[in-house]
Amino acid sequence: MTTRIHESVRDDKGFTLVELAVVMVIIGLLIGGVLKGQEMIANAQVTSTVAQMKAIDAATGTFRDMYDAFPGDMTNPATRLPASCVVACAVAGSGDGRLSSVPLAAAGTEATAFFPQLEAAELVSGINVNNFMDTTVRGNEFVPGYSAGGALGDLTAARGGHYLAIVLSNTANGVGLLPLEASRMDRKIDDGNPTTGSAGGNGGAPCGTNALGYIESTQAQVCGFVVRVQG
Repeated sequence: MTTRIHESVRDDKGFTLVELAVVMVIIGLLIGGVLKGQEMIANAQVTSTVAQMKAIDAATGTFRDMYDAFPGDMTNPATRLPASCVVACAVAGSGDGRLSSVPLAAAGTEATAFFPQLEAAELVSGINVNNFMDTTVRGNEFVPGYSAGGALGDLTAARGGHYLAIVLSNTANGVGLLPLEASRMDRKIDDGNPTTGSAGGNGGAPCGTNALGYIESTQAQVCGFVVRVQG
């Protein structure tokens, strides 16, 4: 009987310290892998959004070469563009070579026709229900506009020209980027400074209105972004 009791005690023993250490290491590796994977996905989204900006810029230049007009500003799109140009695409612009609304504000009819006309010319695809283009970074879209120069978002002395603004979808000036995301875009496109150059932040202190630049540690979607695409 005594032998059986001792055997039962041995059978019910728990994990050894070595076994627990191995389990903890495995858990740590799994957590590290998940976090690293999330970081890689976030960086890929930023890189893809930057590629979208460059593709839109190139498509705009091609459109101007093809039609001698700026997309959205064309005076007679219904007769010059393919038959797929209807509704927003077919709205006639003023022909003055610039969009009628400014970046980071409510888009006018010319800005709303910008992407539909590029799509009708088969230079872009996949515009959303707002007639703009979604960014790869979730919940945001590109909205074009023209700035005469000066203060634009957190850019203190923006050059005159056309800009793409990244704003929260379905808003005129909503912010939907992490400061880290805006900072990465700025470094990939421009000088990394939210207040200078051809690209910059929008949204206040974490996005550039301070001596520190982008406050990348801020874990909230409080930034927008603007980038100059055409003169």
